[in-house]
Amino acid sequence: MDTTTLLSITAAAVWVFWSVGAYNRLVGLRNELLRCFAPVDEQLRARQALLQRWAEGLDDADEAALQSFRAACQQVEGAGAHARANPSRAGAMTSLRLADEILMQARAKLPAAADESLAAAVAEADTTLAFARRQFNEAAQAYNRAVSQFPTWVLSGLFGFRKAGTL
Repeated sequence: MDTTTLLSITAAAVWVFWSVGAYNRLVGLRNELLRCFAPVDEQLRARQALLQRWAEGLDDADEAALQSFRAACQQVEGAGAHARANPSRAGAMTSLRLADEILMQARAKLPAAADESLAAAVAEADTTLAFARRQFNEAAQAYNRAVSQFPTWVLSGLFGFRKAGTL
């Protein structure tokens, strides 16, 4: 076996081992991203339930503002279902983020909850959701960095790894 053949085999072996390692790293980062979405989804559902209870107790609210709020709640639920189906899709996360922003705008137009314990529970749910979002966004940024780094981006294109969206 001559030197050129030996070098070619060695280079091919190095490339194969690197490719397997890079692929496994991308899979691990995507799995971490999916794992970090579960608390976000759980907190979104819990907050939605609290917000619906809150809306039921608003007898003196402007009817148009209340209808807008209810529509925004339904929009968040739909976007959440879409994001739940594939949390690594940038479009799904963008839809969820925008739907939640619309919900917060509609919520700001309504009066404060009369029940202090319910208001405290909603505030706590907001805080917990913000923490879960930060963790998800950090995982998404780590995944996105790995997907866009050279030469890993070559493998990410071959195997369908796409950049994830943030919340």
